[in-house]
Amino acid sequence: MKKPPLTRLAALLTLTLLGSHSALAQNAERKFESASQRDGVLEVRTSDGLYLIKPYTANMVETTFVPHGEAADPASHAVVLAPAGIKTTLASKAHSLEYTAGGMQVTITKAPFQISYAYKGRKLVAEKHGYMKKQDDPALGSKDIHQGAARTLEAIEFALDKEEALYGAGERAVGMNRRGQRFTLYNKAHYGYGEHSTQMGYGMPLALSSKMYALHFDNPQTGYLDFDSRKDNSLSYETTGGRKTYQVIAGDSWEDLIASYTSLTGRQPLPPRWALGNFAMRFGYRDEAMARATVNKFIADDIPLDAIVFDLFWFGKEVKGTMGNLAWDKDNFPNPAGMISDFRNKGVQTVVITEPFIVDTSARWQEAVDKKILGTDASGAALAYDFYFGHTGLIDIFGQPGKDWFWNIYQDLHQQGVAGVWGDLGEPEVHPAAMQHATGSAEAVHNIYGHQWARLVAEGYQRDYPTERPFILMRAGYSGTQRYGIIPWSGDVDRSWGGLHSQPEIALQMGMQGAAYMHSDLGGFANPVLDNELYARWLQYGVFQPIFRPHAQDDVAPEPVYRDDATKALAREAIRLRYRLLPYNYTLAFDNHRSGLPLMRPMLYEEPRNAKVYAMSSTYLWGKDLLVTPVLAKGASTAEVYFPARSVWFDFYTGAKHAGGISDSVKLEADHIPVYVRGGAFIPMTKVVQSTRDYNTRHIELHYYHDASVSAGSGKLYDDDGSTANAYEQGQYELLNFASKLQGRELTISVTAETGKQYQRPDRSIALQVHNVTRAPSVVRVDGKAVMFVWDESSKVLSVAMPASGGASRNVSITL
Repeated sequence: MKKPPLTRLAALLTLTLLGSHSALAQNAERKFESASQRDGVLEVRTSDGLYLIKPYTANMVETTFVPHGEAADPASHAVVLAPAGIKTTLASKAHSLEYTAGGMQVTITKAPFQISYAYKGRKLVAEKHGYMKKQDDPALGSKDIHQGAARTLEAIEFALDKEEALYGAGERAVGMNRRGQRFTLYNKAHYGYGEHSTQMGYGMPLALSSKMYALHFDNPQTGYLDFDSRKDNSLSYETTGGRKTYQVIAGDSWEDLIASYTSLTGRQPLPPRWALGNFAMRFGYRDEAMARATVNKFIADDIPLDAIVFDLFWFGKEVKGTMGNLAWDKDNFPNPAGMISDFRNKGVQTVVITEPFIVDTSARWQEAVDKKILGTDASGAALAYDFYFGHTGLIDIFGQPGKDWFWNIYQDLHQQGVAGVWGDLGEPEVHPAAMQHATGSAEAVHNIYGHQWARLVAEGYQRDYPTERPFILMRAGYSGTQRYGIIPWSGDVDRSWGGLHSQPEIALQMGMQGAAYMHSDLGGFANPVLDNELYARWLQYGVFQPIFRPHAQDDVAPEPVYRDDATKALAREAIRLRYRLLPYNYTLAFDNHRSGLPLMRPMLYEEPRNAKVYAMSSTYLWGKDLLVTPVLAKGASTAEVYFPARSVWFDFYTGAKHAGGISDSVKLEADHIPVYVRGGAFIPMTKVVQSTRDYNTRHIELHYYHDASVSAGSGKLYDDDGSTANAYEQGQYELLNFASKLQGRELTISVTAETGKQYQRPDRSIALQVHNVTRAPSVVRVDGKAVMFVWDESSKVLSVAMPASGGASRNVSITL
């Protein structure tokens, strides 16, 4: 029958909308039915299901939708926080319900049905279409998820403001403001990437907004996170199945927001202090003699070193065909325990690579099959498939046999003296859709494989070595993996300026998402490129990234001791500065452990309402008080630096003063990148040691950056033994607090100590250096007594020696 023209037009319009939006508007007829509170949860019944709204804290609520015919799944791989029992109110109005939990307000509009969120009266975000089903379009997505045919996705869609910037979605290199992108949620390695990468090893279903709220989608299944790619002011989470649960988190500041998110998903334990030192690493050390020669060369060249990392060759002479052996190749490493012991006696820890793949030519293949530790096919047989490294199976770390087998490997290595675990290829790099695991399909568990692997190691240490801090280097994870102590790195980046250019963005974004130790292979990994300028600039940047670890294919040596003299000298100075900053850096690690604060912080943290910094990653904060601008272009002679407005800033190297709130073109030097210190900041430093084994805080340099505009300043230094798990929680620590006060011409600097009940604080001398002192003081007193001092007119630095003392408080008064 021929349709009337208007009906035909309406049908055509409907098809057009479905095609462009790929949506089946399942919620078009959703009707509000009732609402009630039970056991601290608001239950909202609709015509097609049930909404469960649960407050966690005064600034965090969780919403779950349970469609008719389904049951709520309470299990979360990300969330560890228990609801705090927040007092709530429910007010019924003619057309809406107002649900208040602490500072969070949830508005349920009855017709048309909609849920929206506000915090302290500030509008955050609202469901646009809410839960719906939509037909996926393979042309928009990834073959990793589709494995061929299109499928129906479950989606939750939200309405965005036109101007808000978006961050999150895990590890990507697409620009700091990620709005306009559609991201595949499928962990995948990207070998040899440069300036741009849309899919990497650490995807997270997390969106953060410049309006200082976060949406965390609490479901690890594969899918997409769409940050308004259609330019219709929509954010949507699309998944192949699983929970329809998300948390809305609000903050009064970025520090507050990340503290809340990491309280929800877990805080990073303090790593062993040696993790903040320098690593020797390459692909790879082929025998014991090569490894010993490398460690000895660092010592001979007076370049600090704390760890050596062994790649694939520790268990096999060839790259292919040996993966899964996971035992020392006795021909090339005849005495591994002796070697490891000798290294430790020199202050150098040993880390070895492990992978979750066992190839069928390895010494352990039959053992793996017999003990049923591998992922299976539908019939329950071990599923083997072709892989770059050989015909392989994959350890099922979701099943008890696989977990027990893998942990036994780590126990053996620990007994030999191995101090750190390197878990590589844990996306997993090749993961057939047909594979079944103990807890579900490959699709269901793919994104939490690295998460579960890190958990296996962390919980093994907690159980069998409870006093030790694990070191877990991995390149794949999920929301909350930080609580297992993961040290993530950005994968096999290209040795190029484009590869370097992407690194600050990746690290800053991951720090905002809880994974604060994200870092790069310093110097770049992939391709045999010899570019000494690139290498030096990358290592100079590495001083101010969480982990200092050069690593590369060994066609061109990544260790500074094997570079030419000029390059080695630049690298040596960068590494020595890294060690001088240990008191400051270890305190950053403490702050991250206690409050989730990232070590690297985007300019958003400093100026959250300045749209000019929303997309900025070229300059960032290292901790609160150091401003860093990496050199990211070959042959650059100047760099553009933005100086945040709330402070004046001092050149770390020259002491030159810069006003805040401006951008300035600064001249570059070959021996360092631009670094500036906030006026009013305290920067604790120390003398260089060959390894952190020799580090202590009995003698510290305390740098204070004075300015007449700063009436009061503060800082701190955290110290413990650097190795005991939960040292702070057990009272095995000391926290020094620094404060300054300026009244007229009188500058007072005080040091007070908070000491844990199980800690014996040392006698400590402090070499105080006060910067930007423009004339010689008339008098300086330490603990009330006039003392000698040195004032350098050219550098404008005042030096005051505070002799060793066991006192818990010290006071310096300076009459300017």
